[in-house]
Amino acid sequence: MDAPDSEVRVFVRTRPTEDFAQELIEYLPDGQTVNIRHRKDSRRVAANNPPRSWSFCLDGVLHGVSQDEVYVRVGRGLALRALEGYNGTVICFGQTGAGKTFTMTGTTESYKQRGIIPRILQEVFQEVAKRSDQAFSVHLSYLEIYNETLVDLLSSVRGSSGPDPRGMAVVEEPGRGVSVRGLSLHPVHSEEEALNLLFEGEMNRIVGDHAMNKNSSRSHCIFTLYIESRSRALSDATYVTSKLNLVDLAGSERLGKTGSEGQVFKEARYINKSLSFLEQAILALADPRRAHVPFRQTKLTHALKDSLGGNCHTVLVANVYGEAAQIEETLSTLRFAGRMKRVRTKPTVNVHVHPAVQIKMLQREVQTLREELLISSSLANRPGAARDALPEAQVAEVHSQVQRYLDGTLEEISILSVRQLREVFVQFKLAVQEQEQRVKAQLCQKYNLEEEDRGASSAAVKDGGLEVGVAAPPERHVGPGETKTKKPKETVTASQGKKQGAGSPVSGNLAETASRSKLNPDRTPEDHKPDVHSNDTRESQLPNKEPIGIDSPTPKAEAFEAFKAGRGSEISRILRENKAVLLERRGRLRRLAEEVNAVKREIDGTAASIQRHKDERASQGQFVSAEGELVLDEPEVTLVLRLGELKAQYRERYEELRSTKAEVNYCQHLVDQCRVRLLTEFESWYESFLLPEEMQAMPRTGGPIQPGLIPIDKALVLDDDDQEPLEGLQCELPVDCPSAIFYNAHNKTLKRRNNRASSQTPVQRSSPRKSARKKLLPILPVS
Repeated sequence: MDAPDSEVRVFVRTRPTEDFAQELIEYLPDGQTVNIRHRKDSRRVAANNPPRSWSFCLDGVLHGVSQDEVYVRVGRGLALRALEGYNGTVICFGQTGAGKTFTMTGTTESYKQRGIIPRILQEVFQEVAKRSDQAFSVHLSYLEIYNETLVDLLSSVRGSSGPDPRGMAVVEEPGRGVSVRGLSLHPVHSEEEALNLLFEGEMNRIVGDHAMNKNSSRSHCIFTLYIESRSRALSDATYVTSKLNLVDLAGSERLGKTGSEGQVFKEARYINKSLSFLEQAILALADPRRAHVPFRQTKLTHALKDSLGGNCHTVLVANVYGEAAQIEETLSTLRFAGRMKRVRTKPTVNVHVHPAVQIKMLQREVQTLREELLISSSLANRPGAARDALPEAQVAEVHSQVQRYLDGTLEEISILSVRQLREVFVQFKLAVQEQEQRVKAQLCQKYNLEEEDRGASSAAVKDGGLEVGVAAPPERHVGPGETKTKKPKETVTASQGKKQGAGSPVSGNLAETASRSKLNPDRTPEDHKPDVHSNDTRESQLPNKEPIGIDSPTPKAEAFEAFKAGRGSEISRILRENKAVLLERRGRLRRLAEEVNAVKREIDGTAASIQRHKDERASQGQFVSAEGELVLDEPEVTLVLRLGELKAQYRERYEELRSTKAEVNYCQHLVDQCRVRLLTEFESWYESFLLPEEMQAMPRTGGPIQPGLIPIDKALVLDDDDQEPLEGLQCELPVDCPSAIFYNAHNKTLKRRNNRASSQTPVQRSSPRKSARKKLLPILPVS
């Protein structure tokens, strides 16, 4: 059912600052109203220039709130509605440096500070796992609009389709809305896969710096999530789709404040031009008298046509500064937000009908109706309901269906008439009779064979006067962990005797014995012992004859130590050195943690002492100088200076702690990599001793068995080093932990970046003033 028209929901978020202009910006207690007081010309203070005030009523004020609360109020509802089939859009708009990218993406260094996009990805895949009655398919794309040029940020991902020869362009298709031709779509099956693509696209974005922002986005970016849901039972030909656009707009810039020049100046002109056309489109959408909306003026407005006034739930986050120096840009952003709130959209569920499934459903329905009509006609004795026997072809078909039904390959037997129903029961009766005959024949055959064996055994005893013994079966090779078992009642056939050695006395006797008689079931196990011993004695008396059994192989633990000392000595040495480096980094990390905790405790103590001095001054009275400034006593001044030194020391130690912790994680990764490779090579080496000589030659002659392809079970269990727990610093995260998924995706992105930087130096698309990123050097990598 279609949803009614809805307004665009608008929120305002203030960037945290120590110089918040409380006299100019006022947030009312209702949490929705923002009042702005500002003179028309702040440089003139005269009677004809009184301060003016503006009041903006929005859907919410996000002032001093956490990233989690921003997501709950802005993005969570859109994510849940997207799974129901509604389109959704989140747009971050505002001045450069006001926190748009932080709101949308967050930081990759901290799990708590992740933005709306990572949280929506987590929400979507958690809900997909819960809804087991539906089958979901999720795809995503990442589009960048740089200087009015469309760029695919995920084109560098392995496996992505090549660029469209016609180039990328925004197109409109009937029934599908607006799409970007040539933009690659990537299927994702887990949160970690989606985060990998998100971080890959973020790494390819163009970032520059100017006076107001050291990491300024120089382009508009649209991260789109495509969701399709259908019934798992395929009982319904309909399925629903939805599209979730997460838009991070570049910030508007005043060239007088940013001081942009050169390439950055050119980028600023394109950014301001596209944002100006976006505002014109919003003005046209907010005016019901306007029949034409200029969506095609820029690629940004054309790509967001459905999000701005079409089939979509849209949310705008207006990011503003709270400082007095930026009050004009803040007022301009709030005006845009007020105009955006007057825009109305028409969100509906995107329901589609699968033609092939619908045709199959209609065909099954027609067939069912025909069968019901035939059965009804037969039961009512209507003319046309034949009562004679079925033709041979139909009888054969019924017989085939019954057999497949009994075998479990057919779920149901189609009944078209009463004659066919009778024939089905006849075939069931015949099947039961055939089964009884087979069982009876098997029992009779077993009974007759046992009687014949007993008669042959008795005849052999009577004729020769001697009892024929049966040799023990030859021992097979027993692998590690298996036990040898005896089978005293197992006979040896003539073919087995030939394999053990044609022409040998023992082999000939075994073959002759097996051909003459089987084991007598009346004999006890003790009766076999002398015979087995006699055969073994006879075997031992043969010259130059090896025993039948072979020795058990070396225990795996001892073989592993021998391997580390021999063939695997090099990788074992690298593993030991990496462990030593890891232990040294852990010790350093533990010392830094203790220093950070000590400085923190001293900061808390100093702050408490300063507070006590303030309380004493408040109770005893305060001293004020001639200029009206507060006079502090010498101990309090010393404490204040000491507090500043401690805070600087704390920040320095904390940054060093973060860097060391990253090194520890990387060293742990190298140790795990070395250990897995050591165990893989050992398994390949050890298995070569367990195979016969002819199978060992197969890898060398191009056979199907290749060395090194033996599966490894519990690879990290053997030779596991004793790791010291780091209390309060390092906690082991399970594989399904949400924060572990986030950090794993981030680490994989950094690894890809380092690999690209070390392997080749491609010509990359970047701003001339793009900031460099720090790379962690590897420690003793394994080639």
